Amino acid sequence: MYRLLAAALSLGLAAGTASATDLRIALRDDPDALDPTLATTYTGRQVFAAMCDKLFDIDQHLHIVPQLATGYEWSDPKTLLIHLRQDVKFQDGTTMDANAVKLSLERHLTLEGSFRRPEVSQMDHVDVVDPLTVRVVLKSPSSPFVAQLTDRAGMILAPQAITKEGKDFANHPVCNGPFTYVERVPQDHITLAKFPGYWNAAAIHFDRVIYLTMPDSSVRLANLKAGALDMVEYIVPTDAKAVQADPKLKLVVSDALGYHGLTNNVTNGPAANTPYGKDPRVRKAFELSIDRKALLNVVYNGLFPAAAQAIPPASPYYDEALPPPDRDIAKAKALLKEAGVTLPVTVTLTVVNSPDAIQTGEVIQSMAAEAGFDVKIRAMEARAALNASFQGDFQTVLQYWSGRIDPDGNMYIFLHTGGPLNEGHYSNPTIDSLLDQARQVSDAAARKAIYAKVWNIAEQDLPITYLWSWKNIAGMSAKIQGFEPMPDGLIRLQGLSMKQ
Repeated sequence: MYRLLAAALSLGLAAGTASATDLRIALRDDPDALDPTLATTYTGRQVFAAMCDKLFDIDQHLHIVPQLATGYEWSDPKTLLIHLRQDVKFQDGTTMDANAVKLSLERHLTLEGSFRRPEVSQMDHVDVVDPLTVRVVLKSPSSPFVAQLTDRAGMILAPQAITKEGKDFANHPVCNGPFTYVERVPQDHITLAKFPGYWNAAAIHFDRVIYLTMPDSSVRLANLKAGALDMVEYIVPTDAKAVQADPKLKLVVSDALGYHGLTNNVTNGPAANTPYGKDPRVRKAFELSIDRKALLNVVYNGLFPAAAQAIPPASPYYDEALPPPDRDIAKAKALLKEAGVTLPVTVTLTVVNSPDAIQTGEVIQSMAAEAGFDVKIRAMEARAALNASFQGDFQTVLQYWSGRIDPDGNMYIFLHTGGPLNEGHYSNPTIDSLLDQARQVSDAAARKAIYAKVWNIAEQDLPITYLWSWKNIAGMSAKIQGFEPMPDGLIRLQGLSMKQ
């Protein structure tokens, strides 16, 4: 704890030493690349919320609202017209126009290693109609396409920086949001400075925002209570009462869009060549060994709802017919016997090196042992765990997904063959076909029926063992004003201020 507090002091960030116009926000882990095309982490999205505006945003009611765009309309089911805001500047002083939008959308689609490609894969081409109008022509109708533009796929990057930096854009990112990149010290902090040319500058009330990486929840809490932090983007439920009890602080809890679950390696390299990776009966036995509600009561004070799907209860696409299965040790043992495996079945569970994740792993370890599993816990720094997952260096890994307003954003990239976050390399042609079909259907009831078929198959194959939906739990100084919790959990700095 003292080392991290000392790090804050060395930056001049402790209580009473920072400028009154600095905002200090703790992140639960270190973001990956500060390039919207290549980034994958939730904490990176927190930083992007300050650096990079999007064509569209969402409101508290899951509605799509304009941001860099002023509106849109469909000329036909495959042709989208996007109207752009005037006088938007990039942080290098150049003007955002339709050409810049075209270049960014094409980069998201074509850049090697792009994690946005499946989000915009339905694009056939982009036309510049005039400086403030873009025409996006799709290969086929896509019901989630506009929703994709409310996140990183809708972030528009400065053309000169794209051309100059290429894949090194993350080292010198240039967007059009309220804050511009200053510096980054990996595993420590990211500093941004107010961009005077921001199109909505009147809504910005801080000169700098500093994001501090603090994986240990107790360290985040201690720094918040000491005044060395102004905001914490994630307070673990077991710390919630301590925040509520402190008159200098406030806690904000809101419904979220995402989930926690176990991503299972089924074909990604040699680590998948185990009974757990190769036989869905073994994965089902593992799932049935877990008492989700007991786990959540022990580790998370019962604040999160148990789940068996990627769609949260607050979503209209939530499938009420798919409740999480009850713990059933007898059935788990029967499945292992049917699979003909030698007991105990060894399973290596990767978790990030945070107290709540490690405790979750330990509870799962204890529960699974009763069914015949020997769970080995491997704790890793968040980015190292993410890299290991992409490389296939895992059997099963406890991961969280912050979620999207359209269900496609919680499913396609994880379950479709070749999806960029399909880290276990799961492939099922029927699920692929259903996910593709759902993208072309606009009626919500029809889409929900298609997704029900997806869940029925996924619950048998278990490429991901969904464990719980989550809530956004932010802690902050009582002096913070203007904070509006959003379903995606991202901290919007527009309208945020500090009472003196």
